[in-house]
Order: sequence, then structure tokens, then C-alpha cells
Amino acid sequence: MLKDRRSVMNLLLAGAAAPFIGACSGRAEAREDFPFKLSEAQWRKRLTREEFRILREAGTERPYTSPLNKEKRAGIFACAGCGHHTFSSKTKYESGTGWPSFWKPLKGGVGTSTDYKIGYPRTEIHCANCGGHLGHVFNDGPKPTGKRYCMNGAALDFIPA
Repeated sequence: MLKDRRSVMNLLLAGAAAPFIGACSGRAEAREDFPFKLSEAQWRKRLTREEFRILREAGTERPYTSPLNKEKRAGIFACAGCGHHTFSSKTKYESGTGWPSFWKPLKGGVGTSTDYKIGYPRTEIHCANCGGHLGHVFNDGPKPTGKRYCMNGAALDFIPA
């Protein structure tokens, strides 16, 4: 009887732990097919080591390290991987988080997927053209959207108006 009880308990614990183990895998949900495609070798040649780590491996830069945090000029923020326009300077704001933040992307600029990298679901933001990882969106931003698009500066290039 003890062996049976132990087996049942182990089975129940394994079943309860399975979603958490899967969530910690660090893999995002399957992404769609993007218009702009390059091989891994082509991406490595095109991007700096830091850009590749962030855009192609869903990395995160250290906070307060991007010069784009202090960018105040009018213009467009584009994907550093493919040049696709993602955010307008009109929607940039100082969030105090250490990363360039926006309250709204440009129409057709970004897409989303679910990221479980830190053990619970978050909404990942990626370039709608090449699928490069840009950052995440949170529900603690300013009006009118209430969203905080927290982006990696190394994943973006600034194009002055």
C-alpha cells in the first residue's frame, strides 16, 4: 500500500510540476514566417555581437546602457536588424526602467509572441518584418494606452526626422 501511495503522490507531483518545467525552457511560442529572412551566418555577419544576442537570441541589454535612453529628437526608431520602422519618437517617454520605452508602436511595426524565459508568461515584442526580439510590453504605461513597450536600445536604430 505504501508503495502505491508513494507512486500516486509522485505522479501527482510530476503532473503539477510539468507546466513550470516547460515554462522555464526559455523558448518562445513558435513564430510566424517573416518577410525578411537571413541565415544564421548572414545575421551574424550583418549584426554586432550584442545586436545578434538580443535580436536573434532574445537577449536583454543591461539597463541604462543604451544611448537611445536619452534620445529626445523627433524621428523614427527602426529595427537594427532589418531597418523596419517600429516606433515614433512621439510615443517615447521616460519610464525610469533603464530601457527606451514607448506607449504605442507604429502600425504594422511590431508583432507579439508569448515568452516563458523567466518562468511565467510575458508578451514579447518582435519586429514584424524580420522577427527580431525587441523587448516586452507591460500594462503599467502612461495614457492613452496604459502600455509600456520596454525595448532594448541595441535592437533599435534611430532615424532623425
